[in-house]
Amino acid sequence: MGFTSAALHCGIKAKTGALDLTVIAAERPVAAAGLFTTNLAQAAPVLLSKKHLQRTAGMTRAIVINSGCANACTGSQGLADAETMTREVAAALGCNVEDVLVASTGVIGVNLPMGRVAPGIRTAISQLARGRGSDMARAIMTTDPFPKEDAVRVETAAGTFAIGGTAKGSGMIEPNMATMIGLLTTDAQVPPALLRRALEESARDTFNAITVDGECSTNDTLFALASGASGVVIDDETYPALLEGLLTVSRKLAVDIVRGGEGATKVIRVTAQDARTSDDARRVARTIANSPLVKTAIHGGDPNWGRLIAVAGRAGVEFELSRAAVTIGSIVLFKDGRPHDEAAPEAAAYLKNDEIAVLVDLGAGTASSTVWTCDLSAEYVRINAEYRT
Repeated sequence: MGFTSAALHCGIKAKTGALDLTVIAAERPVAAAGLFTTNLAQAAPVLLSKKHLQRTAGMTRAIVINSGCANACTGSQGLADAETMTREVAAALGCNVEDVLVASTGVIGVNLPMGRVAPGIRTAISQLARGRGSDMARAIMTTDPFPKEDAVRVETAAGTFAIGGTAKGSGMIEPNMATMIGLLTTDAQVPPALLRRALEESARDTFNAITVDGECSTNDTLFALASGASGVVIDDETYPALLEGLLTVSRKLAVDIVRGGEGATKVIRVTAQDARTSDDARRVARTIANSPLVKTAIHGGDPNWGRLIAVAGRAGVEFELSRAAVTIGSIVLFKDGRPHDEAAPEAAAYLKNDEIAVLVDLGAGTASSTVWTCDLSAEYVRINAEYRT
């Protein structure tokens, strides 16, 4: 796709050999876009990458990412460390510091061991090569149980181009922008403004439509890079093909984040339909997906439709109880103001599956939206109670 990468263990993670640093680079500055956390407690790498993208008007030569340390809430030292990471990359590649982006993920409030990170960056750049995306996917993981990757080829009248991506995320998942750490690449030639538009549109119903625990991180970052190596130019005519490709890859990665949620045993697709507006539908679906009562009921196999109705009713949007309905799988448990509890045993049996669909009809319009989440288990509590200790 016109990019090289490398990943290695530089010593941030305690486990010997655990990949914790990666660099991806292009031969020249390429179009870039980024979406970042809306949390006001933003980590140093978020602040620096936003500044660099603004200064270059959406052009980038390389990205450096570390895992195991978020470099968040680390004051002026944290910002200096993020700047050092970009300077090390720029010096090794012979480019401007502003042409380098940076992202970090891991424990908040801990300084990076720069005595190990800086040499690690230099070593990684000396090892840059094609075909090492799988190493990158593992190097950005923290509590993730498995790496996340996907790629597609897109056919257009102007030619064929590719889109690939990787992402990490397992806990602190309710990105009000994109994902925890994510990277999408394409070999299409895309103007920076058009790439930014496509990234925002594709993230809205993929990375921005997932939640594990309703927690918005300090470090959420999603990057997109377009090398132009395929020679296919994206314009208004070919834009829909680019957007569809980004949606395909992003949806797979986003659902995999939910699948790998901390302590998750079930992936839950929550759809709110017949809402007054799309924003209303999205708000109800997200409110349901974030409800601990709903998530624990599904974990325990309890088809408690009353919890779904109660959450939909408190979401703060137009709601017609006499026209509302709740369906779990294909089983109707509540419709037009009347319960169908005779279907509860069938719904309980369905909830034993590891892929669950929940539908709530608001009876107020025609709009719909889907959010993906997972169940809430005792293992989630254990993981997060022991995260720092």
